Amino acid sequence: MTACTIDFEPVGRRGECQNNESLLACARRLGVGISSVCGGKGTCHSCKVQVLSGTVSKPTPNEREAFTSQELKEGWRLACQTYPLSDCKLTVPPESMTTTQRIQVEGLEVKVHPEPPVRAYRIQMEAPSLSAPDADADRLLQVLNQQHQLNCGKIDINVLRVLSTQIRSWNWEFQAVVRNDEVIALLPQSSHQLGLAIDLGTTKIAGYLINLSDGLTLAAKGVMNPQISHGEDIISRITGVVHSPDDGMLLQKLAVEAINGLCADLCAEANAGIEEIVEAVVVGNTAMHHLFLGLPVKQLALSPFVPAVSRAVDVKAGDLGLHISPGAYVHLLPNIAGFVGADHVAMLLATEVLPAKIPVVALDIGTNTEVSLIHDGKITSTSCASGPAFEGGHIKYGMRAATGAIERLRIVDDIIQYQTIDGAPPIGICGSGILDALSQLYLTKVIDEGGRITDNHPRVRTYKGQREFVLVGKEERGGKPAITITQHDIRELQLAKAAIRSGIQTLLEASGCPEDKIKQVIIAGAFGTYIDVASAVTIGMLPSLPLNRFQQAGNAAGMGAKLALISLTKRAEAQVVASRVKYIELAGAPGFDQTFIQASYLGQYRIIDGKREEID
Repeated sequence: MTACTIDFEPVGRRGECQNNESLLACARRLGVGISSVCGGKGTCHSCKVQVLSGTVSKPTPNEREAFTSQELKEGWRLACQTYPLSDCKLTVPPESMTTTQRIQVEGLEVKVHPEPPVRAYRIQMEAPSLSAPDADADRLLQVLNQQHQLNCGKIDINVLRVLSTQIRSWNWEFQAVVRNDEVIALLPQSSHQLGLAIDLGTTKIAGYLINLSDGLTLAAKGVMNPQISHGEDIISRITGVVHSPDDGMLLQKLAVEAINGLCADLCAEANAGIEEIVEAVVVGNTAMHHLFLGLPVKQLALSPFVPAVSRAVDVKAGDLGLHISPGAYVHLLPNIAGFVGADHVAMLLATEVLPAKIPVVALDIGTNTEVSLIHDGKITSTSCASGPAFEGGHIKYGMRAATGAIERLRIVDDIIQYQTIDGAPPIGICGSGILDALSQLYLTKVIDEGGRITDNHPRVRTYKGQREFVLVGKEERGGKPAITITQHDIRELQLAKAAIRSGIQTLLEASGCPEDKIKQVIIAGAFGTYIDVASAVTIGMLPSLPLNRFQQAGNAAGMGAKLALISLTKRAEAQVVASRVKYIELAGAPGFDQTFIQASYLGQYRIIDGKREEID
């Protein structure tokens, strides 16, 4: 049998599959990260792929257990059990990808007709003479307006400062970049017009370098937000600024420096100059938005939690300290409320939920989780203080998604099966692994519905007066301390998952929408991209609905920022979305405390009139 060519989408990797090699083995050899907690035995069902074209081996018993007959007809298979018989094209869904691979997926292209707010015009000027000694700036405007039928009347001061030198160095032939009626940049004839989209998160900053002419992403990268050193959560940072106004300037500087470094890396990867970036869009939650602009934040932490500004803002990049084209503008999408910001607007924009005719829940899960319910043509939103537990914070062996973190976990016949990022020896457990662990411990009855660790498992021990479950033993780690889940860890996770579930429940009750009527749940955000949805449903963090109603959207906030960067129409749509949202403050919602208590329990249930009704 000759080797087959396998095309893995959406990661864009193609290569030869060797004789008698499974799709999983081929993917690993080609550097495509597909999860496989059981090591390729077909028992964990985590390596799901869809065969879009080509012929493969017949389904195995494990695959018939994993998929319905309809799913098998649609091409769904387990990569570890499937062998190609011809050239094949596959799609790897987000939930089947390893953490490092999913980070790449966050840069997927967004299909939209380019309609950027800036446009470059080719200029050819005559050199001045004694008979025509008009000022360089005046002649530029005159030629620009005459040659391109514009009504441009001003030039950015930073452009004016270099205009005379630059146009002479280019022998009077160059490009003038115009935004509205203002010349904001001058570029050589060979330059491209680039844009920068930034998702300024509490924990991470994601950046995308875009060609404004065709909307294509040239480079994408994420970095940690250095503001973390001043508090993992937003309230800690706000409190610090209130007590010391100088901290506000420092936090703004840290964010700007991080974006400048990210911008330089993106340009280096794309072999572009930072002066070619002539427009930027930044989204973030309301507090990050205010800190980035140097706006007051004290009122955000005080009832009724009012933003300083909610409408869209345009500000010169130079005024913020950003090192892109000196005359470029930074556009910030509108905020909704004190704790639902422009990042959530961007997420709603990217997932195109506005015209939905069916009930849709959209979540952006993070340290602060924003939730929207789209129902009967209306959008209601709220914010949940889910905390850092699902990002590894306040968990004994919790860590961020990095090499050596346990990202997938199953318990089979009292045996712990796990997968670490990059296949490295385990050193801790990140958010997706923590969620899996909680779900598996509940399913195996190691913890009860109230979250209490029982003593009916050999891996349960008491250490320093506290019960804990051993995930990776000391002997397996070569004498290093065992990696465990403690009773305290479980309580932290219960609080985090209860915040998210009670936020969803509050919106449903306020809108008169029964939980079982939800037709789609869109999950966005870094943590939301990595989780096993089945685990989240098992512990009651998400409503008990068929798994095919859930969609993991990746970094939808970043995608929304890209849309607003390259399309004025999408920018206007963002304003419409923000204006239509009705915000509900959880602290003032009727019966919220009782709902939160019920939502802290583990298991599958519905909450009706403040009471849990278990689902078998």
